Amino acid sequence: MKNKEEEIRRIFGARAAFYATSASHTDPVVLSRLVALAAPEPHWTALDIATGTGHTALAIAEHVRAVAAADLTFEMLMQAERLRASRGISNVSFQLADVHALPFRTETFDLVTCRRSAHHFSMIGHALSEMRRVLAYGGRVVIDDRSIPEDDFVDATMNRLDTYHDSSHVREYRPSEWRALLEGHGFTVEALDLYVRHRPLTALTQDASPESVAAIHSLVASLTKAEREALDLRDVNGEPHSNHWFIMFAARKQ
Repeated sequence: MKNKEEEIRRIFGARAAFYATSASHTDPVVLSRLVALAAPEPHWTALDIATGTGHTALAIAEHVRAVAAADLTFEMLMQAERLRASRGISNVSFQLADVHALPFRTETFDLVTCRRSAHHFSMIGHALSEMRRVLAYGGRVVIDDRSIPEDDFVDATMNRLDTYHDSSHVREYRPSEWRALLEGHGFTVEALDLYVRHRPLTALTQDASPESVAAIHSLVASLTKAEREALDLRDVNGEPHSNHWFIMFAARKQ
């Protein structure tokens, strides 16, 4: 049986070109908010974990001295390098690395960022410990990721749908879980923002296998009226849309 990291390489290697232009991952509003929460300073050195095609690393780059950007998937880093070169950015370097075993010295970075990827980490506690290890004392971590509200039905349903969409999915965490995880790994939460996007069902079925697409449609068809309302599942211009929940937070190393 493949582990999650092998699944990540397989799935995101095949989807790399999509993420270079994905509207969700290039969203300037979200990227600007992340930079604002990070409050970077010109002399800082930053690390972007699970950088994907590099959108966050490139957004941070103009505000700091240097950015190291790491990802598990070679094809994603190739796309990131193309974006970096096309924008003429010279203070970002990319390398293959696993968040669970970062190849950086202890207390190296002033800032660690991680966007739209923590729900894939097979050992979230270990990943947070590695983030804390490479941060300088008083350094800041800023994470933006999929989330779910404090609701058992929505929690179970959204995590199930995302597992159908992507077999490397591990878990979308509730805000209360994130706070407990951060505080339990030596961080002080400084800001925590929740936001919602009403997205088409195709956001879940795109690039999924025929079996997974069928499972998604079957689950959606089985929902009661109250369950559909909990997801805000309704047609928009003839196409089903539902809520997708997100969280963005800044925390400081104690």
